[in-house]
Amino acid sequence: MTDRLFIGLDAGTSVTKAAVFDTSGRQLAVAQRSTTIHRPQEGWSELDPGACWQAALEVITEVVAGLGADRRAIAGIGLSAAMVGAWVLDAQGTPLRPAITWEDSRAQGLIAAHIARDPQFLQRIFAASGSVMQQGCTLPVMAWLARHEPAVLARAAHVVSYKDYLHFRLTGRIATDRSEAAVLPGSTIARDRSAAMIDLFGLKRHTHLLPPVLESETVLAGLLPEIAARLGLPAGLPVTVGTGDVAATIIGAGGLALGTATVVLGTACMVGVTSAHPVFKPADIGLLFTLPGRRWYRAMLNVAGTSNLDWAFATLAPDLAQRLDRFAELDRMLDATPPGAQGLTYLPYLSDSGIIAPRVNPHARAQFDGLSPRHDRACLFRAVVEGVAFAIRDLLDALLFKGDRLLLVGGGAQNERWVQMICDVVGKPVIVPEGSQFGARGAALLAATAAGIFADIIQAAASVSSNGRIYQPDSTRATEFAPAIARYGHARDRLGQTDR
Repeated sequence: MTDRLFIGLDAGTSVTKAAVFDTSGRQLAVAQRSTTIHRPQEGWSELDPGACWQAALEVITEVVAGLGADRRAIAGIGLSAAMVGAWVLDAQGTPLRPAITWEDSRAQGLIAAHIARDPQFLQRIFAASGSVMQQGCTLPVMAWLARHEPAVLARAAHVVSYKDYLHFRLTGRIATDRSEAAVLPGSTIARDRSAAMIDLFGLKRHTHLLPPVLESETVLAGLLPEIAARLGLPAGLPVTVGTGDVAATIIGAGGLALGTATVVLGTACMVGVTSAHPVFKPADIGLLFTLPGRRWYRAMLNVAGTSNLDWAFATLAPDLAQRLDRFAELDRMLDATPPGAQGLTYLPYLSDSGIIAPRVNPHARAQFDGLSPRHDRACLFRAVVEGVAFAIRDLLDALLFKGDRLLLVGGGAQNERWVQMICDVVGKPVIVPEGSQFGARGAALLAATAAGIFADIIQAAASVSSNGRIYQPDSTRATEFAPAIARYGHARDRLGQTDR
């Protein structure tokens, strides 16, 4: 008899994935679908809820079908998805408008108006949440909707996040978890929403729209019969409330051990350290995530990670963008160009929302510095890849990290040359854990914990933390990178800091 199996559903902003894992964390099947980010106005970032739900159905159906008779061993589904934003639903759970994502910046004008009235506005938010104010968080987005689309909120019964929408479609029940509630912004100490933060954004009369807050491992309900039939699974199969994609990735990478530094090099680039209590220093920069298991993840974020490379392929090398061997070609370009990209520097701030670490600047944008006619496409690509590596070093410096090694996960961790570059630039060993779908694995481990396979989520994460590839820093290459790192710092500092 096959061991009990668990499905992890991990819905990112642009890609939805489902994977099946056994109780040792071994991945047995995976499927993915792309979802389109719509940008109808400058600074807007939206998803079509119907298309997202269809993508979730398709990936779960595919992995279940691929198991054949072993599908009978599936014992639960865990959920993870891109955090915050706003999925506005009526009383029947029907979306009332396109979903607003975490990277949306339409609320910036509203935030600026708050700051003008109250110079301590941002500091109040950081004191409660441990995070700087991101425009795409749920409360500022709700405040924008209240001002600009009041009819939508008047018809609404629920404002939820992505995973909570998927949980509703699978089970018919509305709920959220502590990772989402504390980052609305909320209270990271209370691991919950904050009435003071809701009042700060003038949303007290809309509090009823926010869902009940439960532990991530909670099974509130099972699969609805009609959904189970579509997926080829039994009705009532347990579905956990789940957790945000950051928390799920930390769990799936085995990063819940205290003091562990985990770098997530995905669409965004995040660097953080796990602790047993909320860490608010350094003040007024970075993010603080509330994790299952009474852990916290103090993080610094470069809003754009691998999306810098996606942009480079699409814009600088459209002839390579769709080729299956494009990453082999990237390796050839990196090998053909010395460290420092012949004096070319790239700042990887490729986002309409600017940066929040190592300083806060909503107006910061990606740019090349030092571009001259002698720089060819290979130099441009090396500068982009190096720029992300230098940003990771910046984020570690901002965290004052003194540990002796890093965990590195995400799509960027699959490129060995990039990993080695990061290792050389930060000067510490880098461990790339076995596997690839860490968000899905973290979600599946929540489901396995709910099923009693593990005593708690700390034990579940520890069960997958022992194996991986280890990279050692090369002191010679580190010396070669030193001038480029200095140029990067000068280019970064010239951007200055925004008025806050």
